[in-house]
Amino acid sequence: MIRRALFRSKYGDLVLFSILALCWGTSFVAIEIGLEYVPPLLFAGLRYGVAGLIVLGYAAVVTDRFRPIDRAEWLSVGVAGIFLIAIYHALLYLGELYVSGAIAATVASTAPILTAAFAGAVLPREQLSLAGVVGLVLGLLGVVAVVRPSPTGLETELLLGAGLVFGAAIAFAVGTVLTRPLDAGLPLETLQAWAMLIGAAVLLVGAPLRGERLAAIDVTSTALLSFTYLTLVSSVFAFLLYFQLLDRAGPTQVALVGYAEPAVAIGVSWVLLGYVVDSLTILGLLTILAGFAAIKRRHLARVVDTLFEEESDQRPSVGSRLPQEPSEARTDGGTPQEADAVGAERSAD
Repeated sequence: MIRRALFRSKYGDLVLFSILALCWGTSFVAIEIGLEYVPPLLFAGLRYGVAGLIVLGYAAVVTDRFRPIDRAEWLSVGVAGIFLIAIYHALLYLGELYVSGAIAATVASTAPILTAAFAGAVLPREQLSLAGVVGLVLGLLGVVAVVRPSPTGLETELLLGAGLVFGAAIAFAVGTVLTRPLDAGLPLETLQAWAMLIGAAVLLVGAPLRGERLAAIDVTSTALLSFTYLTLVSSVFAFLLYFQLLDRAGPTQVALVGYAEPAVAIGVSWVLLGYVVDSLTILGLLTILAGFAAIKRRHLARVVDTLFEEESDQRPSVGSRLPQEPSEARTDGGTPQEADAVGAERSAD
């Protein structure tokens, strides 16, 4: 019998999960549309510059520290800003010059798998098990199914775009793992805001080096709508929602949003742009999801187990029963933060 309180919260979490997946899944399509009018690095830099200022204002209101104060804290936000905002979004936006938002979302969904693989390579306590290695292989096979390398012109362009997005996923993995030992104790909202601002600065410096100019921006109603949506909905509103869902459901459940995003992107691409993905792309996405399930199998099993446990007054709440793990950075510009519990059990996933 499902506990009544859990039953009520489960559907509340499901609503938050669905809204978050919608906000972030549609962002890939909004980027694709906006790139018709705005150069990629300028587009990403301006988006996160504005979003960072808004989130910083929010952090100043709801937290006790709205800026880093020592070297460790500046190092933490610097690594997050450079890898998770600047490099990730530079490669993502450049990649979407060649592939659709639906394809980009599918390839980017390998990021949590690559994070686990990179963590296993450099952090002794997180070495991949055999099932983890299988998960990594499945993730890579999923990308191959999406890209389908071919010498013809169209497939070569697809390969270039997918390669850039896959590079973005690698940057995500590296940035996520590098920030784990740098837990500076900053509130997540403050860390997020400064990472956005630092990442935006790097992107805006890089834009002219690539030859991008403000004069190249074609200011149309579509461009303004895309920019406003990405800034206010996908970057500000969605991250405030993410903070709440992370507190309620925990990092493993929230990580599953990344696998709903491609489905949303595929549906929105079809509705707005008439773009239809083929069966191999769907197969690739399912293969990537299977890879994630293999790597996170134990935490996922605990989540399912908890949902259907019998009611007992002596049992703790859902969030407290699940062993904590570091929350993953978001592939839409989020930053990781270690779980609050001191000495929390680490899984062997």
